Amino acid sequence: MNYKSFLLTVLSISFVSASFSQANILNAKSPDQIGVRTEAQKAVDNDKPLEYGYVDDRDIMFSKMTWERVVLDERVNFPLYYPVDTNNIGSDRRSLFDVLWKSVKDGDIENIYDDSYFTTKRTLKDIKSAMSKIDTLDIGYEQYNADGYVDPEYIVKRNITSYDISAYLIKGLWYFDKRQAELKYRLLGIAPAAPDVNFIDSDDEANKEPIPLFWVFFPDARDILHEAKSFNNENSAVPFSYDHLLNSRRFNGYIYKEENVYGDRKVTEYISENALMQLLESDRIKEKIRNFELDMWAY
Repeated sequence: MNYKSFLLTVLSISFVSASFSQANILNAKSPDQIGVRTEAQKAVDNDKPLEYGYVDDRDIMFSKMTWERVVLDERVNFPLYYPVDTNNIGSDRRSLFDVLWKSVKDGDIENIYDDSYFTTKRTLKDIKSAMSKIDTLDIGYEQYNADGYVDPEYIVKRNITSYDISAYLIKGLWYFDKRQAELKYRLLGIAPAAPDVNFIDSDDEANKEPIPLFWVFFPDARDILHEAKSFNNENSAVPFSYDHLLNSRRFNGYIYKEENVYGDRKVTEYISENALMQLLESDRIKEKIRNFELDMWAY
């Protein structure tokens, strides 16, 4: 590599790092100027998510639809979970749930669904009612029985926040592209999951099983997830977009369902009350998908 090529490479890396780091942080004259990009920076950084290539149905030799659960307790999945407290952090850093939920409330994501098959749409009013509850304390009931009214301090409102999200459910398609002779993955849907808001503070572990709050068709959210950045623990100057993080599968999940002749039954429906065997079944499904590609080149 000659000197000019080396210099061009260094300049390119510097440019990419500068475009992804927190905007204007070194040139700001006051704190309110941090994160504000100039018009020139906006014009240069006018990028979009990497477009999916067209795949003809006739080029798909093999496919398998899978549903995965991404548990946020695992360290590798922390970029999807944090930050949960945004009071003392910049507006440029938000958790994946905050990004999705704000986009749904603002109408940037227009279509939200009740299940992973995207057959039934949900309204924002329905979701809000499922994500909050209003309860009255015992002393409030006593006051109501005695005086006929309840003071506001005896009424408790509980909302589901980023802190309560314990997992994400991911739907995707593994397929073998015979034109490129490669096994690929296409993410189709994502859903934040949290315990039922009515039992979220219960001490019973059975009531803390996460359920999907709403499903989003992933291609509808790619532009929004491309603009939102997750924290890069190795280099904070180059954060990953959520679109890149999810499409490149920089997370760990286990398969809890695959499409099958039994109506896409879950693993827990035929392997019950045995967590170890369920994880082994998830690994078996993964190996079955991987082995298809390996067997293509076996003689």
